[in-house]
Amino acid sequence: ISVLKSVSMACLACISVDRYLAITKPLSYNQLVTPCRLRGCIALIWIYSSLVFLPSFFGWGKPGYHGDIFEWCAHSWPTSALFTGFVVCFLYAPAALVVCFTYYHIFRICQQHNREISERRARFPSQEMETADGNGGGHHSGHGPDRRYAMVLFRITSVFYMLWLPYIIYFLLESSHVLNSPALSFITTWLAISNSFCNCVIYSLSNSVFRLGMRRLSQTMCSFSHCAADERDFGEPKPRKRANSCSI
Repeated sequence: ISVLKSVSMACLACISVDRYLAITKPLSYNQLVTPCRLRGCIALIWIYSSLVFLPSFFGWGKPGYHGDIFEWCAHSWPTSALFTGFVVCFLYAPAALVVCFTYYHIFRICQQHNREISERRARFPSQEMETADGNGGGHHSGHGPDRRYAMVLFRITSVFYMLWLPYIIYFLLESSHVLNSPALSFITTWLAISNSFCNCVIYSLSNSVFRLGMRRLSQTMCSFSHCAADERDFGEPKPRKRANSCSI
């Protein structure tokens, strides 16, 4: 479980780097990000995550377990504050710093582009109108889709770290024997687990393609339920009325 959590954080950091390269180096992006390099990056993520938590199998700490839930494991693998600091320094902190660096520069570039577009429209309004008419009545920018994808990924990453940060803080306090609360352990653990559900909500609110797919799926399910109800109504024979008089 700890390896899967670390893979999730490392993947979010790598995705932020991918969006950073797509916006800062759009002309050379296809040469920098190739399928072969992506496969190698995925393999490195899994290898690095496994190596980070490998010492836990040799008696150095117990990542991801709590004494109130797994009492036997807590006594067999005592939590080490040194191992907890090792995990935070070599996994959580680098991933968070990479995400903050990349998205900060992405937003700076987006603001700079918006400022340049506004200044150009203010200086040459007639030229902007002609350009808009020539493009079909709308302003097209090569960075438009990349900015939208970056915003969606930024929301996903922000929610991920907001939900996982309480768990990491409690993990540090518990390993240092500063705090040991079963209630806080339960709350922080389920906050971290709820991140998967929040991703569905973010995609449904931010991605137009996802919203269109959900709308089509709901329409298909509604039409299927109506057809099933109609077939059931037509298939069942209606009860006949009994005659009031008896035949002799």
